Amino acid sequence: MNLYNELLSIIGDVERVSVNGTVIEQHSKGMAYHTPRNPDVVVFPASKEEVSAVLKFANEHKVPIVPFGAGSSLEGQIIPVNGGISLDLTLMNQIISIRPDDFLVTVQPGVTRNQLNQALKRYGLFFPVDPGADATIGGMAATNASGTNSVKYGVMRDQVLGLEVVLADGSIIRTGGHSYKSSAGYNLTGLFVGSEGTLGVYTELILKLQGIPEVTTDVKVTFPSIEAAGKAATMLLKAGLPIGKIELVDQMTIKAVNAYKNTSFREEPTLFMEFSGSEPEVVNTIEIVQDIVNDEGCVSFEFENDSIKRAQLWEARHQAALAIIAVNPGKGHMVTDVCVPLSELSNALQHTREVVDKYGIDAVIFGHIGDGNYHAVFSVDADDEDHMRRVGEVHTQIVQYALSKGGTCTGEHGVGIGKKSFLIEEHGDSLPIMQGIKALVDPNNILNPGKIFDVNPVKV
Repeated sequence: MNLYNELLSIIGDVERVSVNGTVIEQHSKGMAYHTPRNPDVVVFPASKEEVSAVLKFANEHKVPIVPFGAGSSLEGQIIPVNGGISLDLTLMNQIISIRPDDFLVTVQPGVTRNQLNQALKRYGLFFPVDPGADATIGGMAATNASGTNSVKYGVMRDQVLGLEVVLADGSIIRTGGHSYKSSAGYNLTGLFVGSEGTLGVYTELILKLQGIPEVTTDVKVTFPSIEAAGKAATMLLKAGLPIGKIELVDQMTIKAVNAYKNTSFREEPTLFMEFSGSEPEVVNTIEIVQDIVNDEGCVSFEFENDSIKRAQLWEARHQAALAIIAVNPGKGHMVTDVCVPLSELSNALQHTREVVDKYGIDAVIFGHIGDGNYHAVFSVDADDEDHMRRVGEVHTQIVQYALSKGGTCTGEHGVGIGKKSFLIEEHGDSLPIMQGIKALVDPNNILNPGKIFDVNPVKV
């Protein structure tokens, strides 16, 4: 079977079926350290009908198929580990309808976060999930992404009200709808969100929206240690303040950002925070925040109301991962992604720094600590076996500590390739149910095989 010719006959456009070497290489990897694997062909569908036809063909011939969006995956979800078809959904990037009076929008999966918010601004609305990268909405739903706004608005699963999904056999189903709540049957929308392309391919998503606040103020506070910053964050959360964002960045991350963005932030452990609402509410909140962080030994306290300067401040936080990559050329990018109960946060940060130092590994620490989710980031040399062994041991100890405290191995990046063994530790008793669902909707295991957990592999 000539896979390229078969797919070209389905799509009918030579520009949207590719075996070009550069295109193939672009679809072989994500942003992290995982070993690339080339797909056999890349397909760019432009409609749900084309997605359906490609999946039906792949299922009949048992060809693996891997959905692809912006390519910002951190756990190898977009790597075609068994070859086959990389299904690039970036041409399906239409905002289908905006319903401002209902605070709803319906989009195709290739719409990006920034594209969506630009379109919503004229209505005084925005979509709150903010993972940093300008990811596609489909990719964000696939990993149940969150980000800087999650402490106030929740994660991706909290925003998706309904889906149009193409199943492995090419059939199209709809889940959920346009209402904010429903008790009608199983929550299939919640099941598909976070399934990492292993259960179906999204072709439409119905999302909840939020109103742009009257006043927004950002605060940057530095501390003498990362533990002190973590403790201060816990105290702020306990105070019941209306926190929109609260991000922790250690001094090594700030140093990398300064080098990458030519900024001059103080190179100390830092909390970036955002508060929004009415002007009196925000002013009163800032005063309380300053009192609390002073009691926790803060070194400096700055706040900013200007929208341009606020954007620059958050750009520094969002560019942290790229900054770390830039100052470590030629190295791979590994990110831990644990989430712990808030009461364990300060101890978890201290444990992480102790383990990193014990093994002599260079690492930076930052994260969305308002919900207990933080990252240790390593620049790794995949060709150095001893280095990779030590990094792997550090990663394992960080995850096992989180699990021992009732946390999770992944707060937002998903399982993908890198965390399959940790999923067994975390949810081994319910893994057979997950595998049973997978077998029911994808009996030939063509949808993103090798991700989340192992089943019988398929090959072209």
